[in-house]
Order: sequence, then structure tokens, then C-alpha cells
Amino acid sequence: MAETVSPVTVLSEARGWDILASQQIGRIVVLADDVPQVFPVNYVVDGESIVLRTATGTKLNGLLQDNRVAFEVDTWDVDQGYSVVLQGDAAPITDPTELARAKALPLKPWVPTIKTIFVRIDADRISARKFTFGPEPPRPAVGPRSTDDRWISRFGRRAILDQATLGSSHA
Repeated sequence: MAETVSPVTVLSEARGWDILASQQIGRIVVLADDVPQVFPVNYVVDGESIVLRTATGTKLNGLLQDNRVAFEVDTWDVDQGYSVVLQGDAAPITDPTELARAKALPLKPWVPTIKTIFVRIDADRISARKFTFGPEPPRPAVGPRSTDDRWISRFGRRAILDQATLGSSHA
């Protein structure tokens, strides 16, 4: 019997930080007015934290309302992809010594706008994965039902159609 190799590999935290350090653009997720909001940002890795710049607005208001955030970076080529997700606490940098240090980091605004507020995300959880690309495998004709089939059995096809219709009407 041929050995099956998973196309998804869980990577170490250290490898996750390496991937984060190799990229410049990520996405921060904040909760603003009880609604998750996703913003693309440029950033730098500083130790085991992320530093970014921002201005006043929804992103800053969200992290001031609830400092728990998620941050995601991905990268890929034709054969494979990587995804790193971290969770942690974000806060504007206000300590004068730490602010001077942040201003010395190689971090310039991504677009030509004034972003005078430096934010640090102190990570308390990080996960990293590697995805090996390839064709979709054939679905077995017989055998255990797939997770999709079990989900459909539990919630019903009508729930899926309702969700699809609801989603398309809000697009």
C-alpha cells in the first residue's frame, strides 16, 4: 500500500517567526464595534512581536476597544504555500524609550500617508503551516463518509442552501 503524505505540514514556532520576518505585508484582525475587521498592513518583526504603523481610524479604535488581535501572513509559489497566524495583545507604543526604538526600525508607511502611531503586537500564540500544492485527490467511491457528508447530514442541505442564498444576497 502506498504511503499517503499529508499536503499540510505544521511548522515550528521558530519557523513561523522566520516566515514572518521574511515578509513585509500582513493582515491584522481587530474587533471594531463587535464586528471583525481585517486590514492589510506593512510591518516588521521585533523580537517575538510585530510592529506596525497606523493613523487614527477604525483599526486603531478597534484595538483600543479590545486589544486582542489576530495577525496573518501568507506566501506562496507554484509548488507550495505558507501561512502564519498569531494571536496576541496589541497596543500603541507610548513609552518614550520604546517609541524611539520603534522609530529606528526599518518601517515606513506602505502608502504615502501620515502614520505617526506605532503599534506593537505581543504574540502569545503562533501557528505556522506549509501547504504542498497538487491536484485534488479522487474522492473514494466507497468507505467512510467525508466530513462534508457528515456536516450535510447533521445540518441538512437546506441549511447550506439558506446560507448560500443569504451570503449571495449580502455580497
